[in-house]
Parts: sequence; structure tokens; C-alpha cells
Amino acid sequence: MPPSTTPSLAPSSGARGRSLLAFLGSMNLAITLLVAVALASVVGTVLQQNQPYGDYLMKFGPYWFEVFRALDLYDVYSAPWFLAIFTLLVVSTSACVIRNAPSMLREMFTYRSRVGENEIRSMREHVEWPHLPMSVEAAAIEGRRVLMDEGFTFKETRVKEGYMFSARKGSLQRLGYIFTHVAIVVICIGGMLDSRIWLSYQEFVGKLTVETRSVPLSQVPEESKIAATNPGFRGNVNVPEGSKTSVLFLNVRDGYVVQNLPFDIEVKDFRIEHYINGMPKSYESDLVVTDPKHPHDPVKATIAVNKPLIYNGYAIYQASFGDGGSRLKLSSWQLAGGTAGTSQPVEGAVFQDIPFTVGDVKYTLELNDFRMFNINPVPDEHGKMQEKNFGPSVVFRMRDTTGQAREYENYMMPVVMEGRPVFISGMRDQVGGVMRFLYIPADRDNSMATFMDFYHRLHDANLIDQAVQSMLAEVNPEAAKLPAASEAIRAMVEKFVRGGYDAMGADLEARVPKDQLERAFETSARVLQTVLSRMYVTMMNERGVKDVGGEKDERFLADSVAAINALVFYGAPIYLQMTGFEQIQASGLQITKSPGKNVVYLGSVLLILGVFMLFYIHPRRAWLLVRESDRGARVLFATTSHRKTLDMARAAQLMHAAMVAKFGVEPMKLSH
Repeated sequence: MPPSTTPSLAPSSGARGRSLLAFLGSMNLAITLLVAVALASVVGTVLQQNQPYGDYLMKFGPYWFEVFRALDLYDVYSAPWFLAIFTLLVVSTSACVIRNAPSMLREMFTYRSRVGENEIRSMREHVEWPHLPMSVEAAAIEGRRVLMDEGFTFKETRVKEGYMFSARKGSLQRLGYIFTHVAIVVICIGGMLDSRIWLSYQEFVGKLTVETRSVPLSQVPEESKIAATNPGFRGNVNVPEGSKTSVLFLNVRDGYVVQNLPFDIEVKDFRIEHYINGMPKSYESDLVVTDPKHPHDPVKATIAVNKPLIYNGYAIYQASFGDGGSRLKLSSWQLAGGTAGTSQPVEGAVFQDIPFTVGDVKYTLELNDFRMFNINPVPDEHGKMQEKNFGPSVVFRMRDTTGQAREYENYMMPVVMEGRPVFISGMRDQVGGVMRFLYIPADRDNSMATFMDFYHRLHDANLIDQAVQSMLAEVNPEAAKLPAASEAIRAMVEKFVRGGYDAMGADLEARVPKDQLERAFETSARVLQTVLSRMYVTMMNERGVKDVGGEKDERFLADSVAAINALVFYGAPIYLQMTGFEQIQASGLQITKSPGKNVVYLGSVLLILGVFMLFYIHPRRAWLLVRESDRGARVLFATTSHRKTLDMARAAQLMHAAMVAKFGVEPMKLSH
């Protein structure tokens, strides 16, 4: 059989390729992608990126935390969907350039000399002189001069009975379109070079594992470390004074990876200046950078905020500051058992974990931070909020054997609150939880020794019995002889010490009818206050203080009772008081390697040039046809532009006026 001659209805591969190129280079697709990138960038700007997941959980709550994590909003610029949109934008813009640049370049260098007389006459901005009293050559010379004076370049062609001048001006404006589109491609490529696309790829193929444990650097596995050849990154590291590092940490979702550096950075000295209220004013670090390739030629520099060190393509910024392992002296006040109210010395350093036992229960004391200055708002005597420095504090966690922990922040020195000095301890039982505060009254020597001595006495059954017997003997001698009465009061005091007012109320609810409960509680509270007051007076007398009972003592006792009631919710077997410290500061460095920076700069230059050309270069074309007529020369002139603006119309009018001035005769027809 002969081969079939029926045409195929399936599109050829060439047609499919042209259709795909047309789709990728379409304006609709480009605008859609640009809007998507803009919206994602807004999210990435408003929502701080690459922060610890605990911070996001505290800020948004469990539900929205999971929603945002599922959408990869915590690392927008490395999210697969964002990289896909970004890549498609590059492809779309590149397709647009490939599709349109050749025709634009041809248009720039083409004079369009094959335009006919009727086509010129049909143009909106044209004029015509049917009978000029001059020769064709003279008219051509005058027309040529006008074109040259107006800055046109032209091509002169001999036509039947005359000359055709095809002129153009502002052709470089076409380069503006090309430059702006190429600039978008270049800037996007530069941005991708500086993104975490390499890190995401390494993780995708299984060569990189994100570390989520809080372990020393020596225990971080090799699969969580990145070689120094990583083309681009941005990470942070805290380096204590006198120490050096050759790594930094990159936050990745709920963990981190370790980025190796090809050199060592040593912080020789860190300096910080404060305002009079304790707020940081400025800080800087003296660095020594040692490259193994040049071990005998280290680089020394001082960096400060906005004054980085640039070394071999790496930018080292002074980003923050923190503690570098300050050495602390502490007093551990016992809060439970027969040793309650007694202390023992403890020494440690920030970032150190100290195991200890209270009774039969084992704990781990995690020293997390030391803060030299704590600026907090407090109301003054007129109720106006003022910034006040509360002095040094230590931040630590108490972790039990089950892994449960509470975080505390204890201030070293007493702070005057409502006219009375108190020791402040903040506590929260979960990450991001609300901090609750315990206020322990300071005595006349600005120490907590008096409170702790009083608290210790409240755990001594004999001392409680003595106070109860003394009170009963004074109020009702007969009741003092009844063991049940003294036993009931002593039990009430012990319940308060162990469980606060809530324990007293629960005991009364179990024994007293509801209609008598309020009165019974008020009576019990008065009896409790009397017993505690007697114990306090006895303690102070034994200390040699005779004038007990004034307003200051009443306030101190009331604050002590409130503190004992709050200790029930404190949740720690000890109160940790800082008694001394040796501060060691750490310089917070941010180190970046940005291979795409110069690429972005190039793209920005192209974008500026392109926009300038688009707005300030006005493309125009003109045609001048000169032919013989029965009474001299016949001249037809037209000018046009693809921009239909008032400026273009005015430019055409000026061009026509220049022609009139040259020829000295008004045209027969002026259209504009």
C-alpha cells in the first residue's frame, strides 16, 4: 500500500515547544509568580525566620504552631514550594527574554525603509507639502538637516523620482526591556546562591541530618556537620573571651547543624558600654583570625555593630553578646524537711549541670545564664512607670529524674517593692509559660537570714508547741491544760507550713459545715497569726532585738507569711541565692558567606539601567519622502512612536514645526 497522505492532527514537537515557550514567557504567568513571591516575602519579613521552635510555640500556641510548621512558614526561603515558585519565575522570565529579545534587537537596528507612500499618509502624525518651490535635491537636503538636528539616525534610499529617508531615534529603549527582564533572572539566581538550597539538597539526599539534641559539640555526629566548602550560609556562634572557634551553628527547623569554617576565630577581648540605667549602649570585640594556610600571618581586627570584618569572602558581624560561662558562688537554702531554712555553699559555672540530692530525691541543677543587668519597668511614687536596674541574676532549671524541669530566675540583691526590700525569684513550669514571682522579705541587714531562720523554726515541732502553749496560757489557762487544743493548733500550723492557706481551707471543709466555714477560717487565720507572731518575737528576742513589734516588724512578718504561703507553689526543694560571681562574657558573632552578593549587585545595576532606559528614552521613527511635482518638489513626512502619550504628540508637533521652518511654507495637511 502507498503511504497515507492524510495530515496528522497531532501537533509537531516544534509546535509543542513553541506553545510551551509561549506559556512560560506569558505575562499572566510572570505576574502570578511575582505576586506569589511577593506574598511569601511578606510572610518571611513579618514572621522572623529560623528561630527556635520553642519561641514559635510560645508565640502562636500549639494549634497555629503546627499549621505554620506544616506550611514551612518558619523557613519560607528554603521551603520546597517557595524554591519551586522561585525557579519557575526564573524559567518564565528567561523564556520571555529568549522569546522576545531577538525581535527587539532586530527592531533596534532596522530602519523600515520599505514603507510605501500610502502607508506614510495613513499615519496619524503626518504632514504633506504637495508643491514646494524648490528642487527635489534641495528639499532632500533641508529634510536631511531637520532629521540630523533632531537627533535621528537615518537611511537614505533612492526611489522613483526622488528620495526616501527612514529615520529612528531612541532605539536603545528596547534594551530597557531586555535589561529589566535579565535583571530579574540575575537577581533571582543570586538570591538562590545565597539561600539554603544547597543545605536543603544535602538533607533531601540523606547526606545531612538535623541535630535536635542539646549536646556538646564533641557529641554532634558527623552527619550533622557541613564542610567548609559549603557555597553559602548565615549562622551564629557565641565565643567567650579568650576562647576560639572554627565552627558556627545554623538553625534548621527544630534543630541545628554545625558549619565548619576554614579558619579559627579567637575573641581576645569583648567590651560593652552601658547607659546610666544599665541598658547596653555599644559593644565590640577584638578578634584574631588564623588561617591554617597562613598560620604565621593572623588577621587582627576590632568589630562592632555595623562594622564587620570581611575576610576571604566571609563577613564576620558583631551581632549580640551573652554569657561565656561565668563562675558563680551560691547558697542553697533548704525548703523542706528538718533542714529547712539552712544553707550550704554551691559553686558552679553557667552552662554547667550539677547533680544533687534533697532527702531521697535526686535532681540536676542546670545553670543556664547569668545576667549582670536586668532593666525592668516599675511604678514610682506617683504611679508612673520607670526603668530600673534590678541588678545581677542567675537563670537555672531544676530537673528531676523523670526529665521534668522548672525554670527559675533569682536576683542577687534585694529590690525595693512598695517601699520594702525583697528578694525576687521568678518561676515558670513550662517553656514559654507565664513567669510567676516569689517575694522573700529582706531583713534589716538586707539579707534573707532572718526569714530563713523563721522558716526553719516553723519546721521544729517543739518550738511550735512552746508558742502554742504560751498563747493558750495567756488567753485561756484552762485550755492550755488540754492536750487536744494544743495538738489541734500545732497541726494547723504544720498544715499551713506544708500547704499554705489552701491546705488549711481543705482541712476545714472536711470538718466544718458550710454555713460555718467562713467564720471558722477567719478564726483559724487569727490563731495562726498569733502563733506565728509569738514565734517571730521569740526569735528576734533570742537574736538580741528587744524593741520588736513596730510597723517594720509587722510588715516583715506579714511579708514572711505571704512568702511561706507562696512557697507551696514554688516547686523547688531549695532556694538558690547568688552570693558572688566572676563574670565571663561571650561575643555573639554572625558569620555569612554570600557568593550571590555580587550577582545580585550586577542584577541591581541592570535593573536600574533598564528602568532608566524605559522611562527616560523615548523611541520614535520618522519617514521623509521627497519626489518631483509639476511645480517643484513634493514632500511627505510622518513620525510615530509605540507610546501614545501627550509627550509623543508634542514631540511630533515640534518636529512638524521644524519642517515648516526649513521649508518656509505651511503644509497642505497637518494631522496629529
